[in-house]
Amino acid sequence: MKALVLEEYSRLVYKDVPDPKVAPDEVLIEVRACGICGSDVHGMDGSTGRRRPPVIMGHEASGVIAEVGGDVLGFGAGERVAFDSTVYCGRCYFCRRGQVNLCDSRSVLGVSCDEYRMDGAFAEYVVVPERVVCRLPEEVSFEHAAMVEPLSVAVHSVERMPRSLSDTAVVVGTGMIGLLMIQALRAAGCGTIIGVDLEPSRLELAGKVGADVCLKADECDVAEVVGGHTEGRGADVAFDAVGLASTAETAVRCLRKGGAVALVGNLSPEARLPLQVVVAREISLYGSCASRGEFGICLDMIARGAIRLDELISATAPLSEGAAWFERLYQREPRGAMERGERDGRRWVRLEWTGGDCDGGEQGAGSVYGPGAGAGRGGPRDHEPESGAAGGIEARDRGNGPAGAGAGAGCWRLREHSADGRGGAWGVREDRRAGE
Repeated sequence: MKALVLEEYSRLVYKDVPDPKVAPDEVLIEVRACGICGSDVHGMDGSTGRRRPPVIMGHEASGVIAEVGGDVLGFGAGERVAFDSTVYCGRCYFCRRGQVNLCDSRSVLGVSCDEYRMDGAFAEYVVVPERVVCRLPEEVSFEHAAMVEPLSVAVHSVERMPRSLSDTAVVVGTGMIGLLMIQALRAAGCGTIIGVDLEPSRLELAGKVGADVCLKADECDVAEVVGGHTEGRGADVAFDAVGLASTAETAVRCLRKGGAVALVGNLSPEARLPLQVVVAREISLYGSCASRGEFGICLDMIARGAIRLDELISATAPLSEGAAWFERLYQREPRGAMERGERDGRRWVRLEWTGGDCDGGEQGAGSVYGPGAGAGRGGPRDHEPESGAAGGIEARDRGNGPAGAGAGAGCWRLREHSADGRGGAWGVREDRRAGE
């Protein structure tokens, strides 16, 4: 099979590798969509110690079951599925309590570190244990299903928090996870939701997906403005989706007495907190790592239309160009803008190269989710659907331009087509969460 392999630090190679072997309790999945998390981009140079070559990265994915092991009873070949990136043992103290994200033997797809090495989904096929697999509702596309993993992270953080109907919530960092947090908070019944970021385009998108108030952190006193919306008390709950000392402090200072903050992002492994504020105002701190059992809830929310994902979709490029796109992300090159429409009954995409960097120095703007292919350099280009494609925006190059330049909340997405028009989509997201 073809795969994008990190052969040595900062060197990715698109190559043939052996097909994975299926253990009795595992399923073999033909990958149709897989997001590139910021943890992959940050880890490819060796700085995190969790992407040690050689390894196939990628842990946000969906696809079709190609084969099942002899002990698998709940799934069969041909079923459309998504799967959790966290592989847990199911036997330890924490797993028996349902806290599978805290499993003593926890491992993550696409991660290679001191404790383990587990190839991920930047390949035509991937194997995972049956226990982490979920069926896709008919209404959910492969591209949307690949977003279930980051959505489950957002939903888990919301579920961790003490909250009541009509609470005021603050989300610091409106990248992909922050945008999904906003929507999860709305679905959970929060009243006023306040988004905080430095990037105007991300704040604009935060307003579109549900934030009532959007604050540019370098242009106002965030805590003071939040107080103005809460009769001087402060917010009931706050979420740091970035993970820097400055963002954690902002989240804490936004809270009322007795409020609670969820620490979800971890761009920095350590961060100073205003301890006197935490103690004197009895602020509760909640760490939130990955997810545990929220995949089914998230798929249902997507199927019902309770979560808006199309606004988070930008553009596409083939997996064979994956190494080049990783390098562009790593070098923080400008992203593109995308326009979509319909002509003569056929859907098309127009990409244009624009300025700006991918993540503005904090958690990244989002993910690129949607099928398509095509390469090229220079100027704008149009795409039209390929025949035989399995849905979404299937594309072929109709001109020249930077393949898969991202837009709006997104950065890039990569897709590989097979001869029959099927294939998988690969995407990019700039954020980092605990354990990835």
